[in-house]
Amino acid sequence: MTELQDIIQTYGDKYVKQHNLLPVQHKALRAIRDCRTGVLGGHIDHFDCGHTHISYNSCRNRNCPKCQGLTKERWVMARMEDLLPVPYYHVVFTLPEELNRLAFIDNAVVYDLLMKVSAETLKQLCASSKYLAIESGFISVLHTWGQNLTLHPHVHMVVPAGGLSNDGKFIVGSNK
Repeated sequence: MTELQDIIQTYGDKYVKQHNLLPVQHKALRAIRDCRTGVLGGHIDHFDCGHTHISYNSCRNRNCPKCQGLTKERWVMARMEDLLPVPYYHVVFTLPEELNRLAFIDNAVVYDLLMKVSAETLKQLCASSKYLAIESGFISVLHTWGQNLTLHPHVHMVVPAGGLSNDGKFIVGSNK
């Protein structure tokens, strides 16, 4: 089975030469490439039966599928416990491609604004009497890369199909 690490080891250098990556992207690619290899060191386990086993250290990078798969699943399961027993929508706010260069200049400011603007937009739409006239919650997750590992800032939001009306009642949204 081919893993992301195999692809990065084979094509990573060529990819880096062809694309203008952020330092954090270089760091992630190096971490994934080197994860659980001798590059990061390791240790030898000795067993009473005489068998030995070499265990290589993990990179612990949050983007590494080997290291963070279980952490991600635990996070998703914890969020599932937070959900209300109502339908949910998956909403995505994407930074227009023309503004991606700004993320190279000052990514902290751009990502902070993207998170704030997406949250405020959703709050205003939910509060509008034209739509739902409710106060709703949501969970937001910032993604900075696309599936092809190029800069693609966007926010994923999980939004309940309802919320609290002005009188404190829970209203399930309708198609107004």
